[in-house]
Amino acid sequence: MHLIRTYSAGVHVGEIKSQSEDGKAVVLTNASRVWRWRGANTLNELSLRGPEQEWTRISERVPEITLTEAIEIIPVQPEARDAFAPRWAR
Repeated sequence: MHLIRTYSAGVHVGEIKSQSEDGKAVVLTNASRVWRWRGANTLNELSLRGPEQEWTRISERVPEITLTEAIEIIPVQPEARDAFAPRWAR
C-alpha cells in the first residue's frame, strides 16, 4: 500500500499496479482518495501511523485509477494500513 500525492488530484492510497518510466503516471488498484485527515501533520507521518478516526474522510475504494502528475509516493507501514479503511460521514 502506498500514499500518492499528485500535483492537482489530491492524495490517494492503494496498491501500485504500474508506474511510468518518468514516475509521474501511477496506476493504483483498490484505491481511495484521502480527502482530509487528523492525527498527522504530514504525509510522512500519515504513512507511519495512519489517520485518526475523528474528522478523517477516506472515499470508497475503486478497483483501479490512473493518477497523472504524481509528486510523492510513500509506502504505508504495515501497522498503519488498517487505519485507511473507507469512511465518510453521511
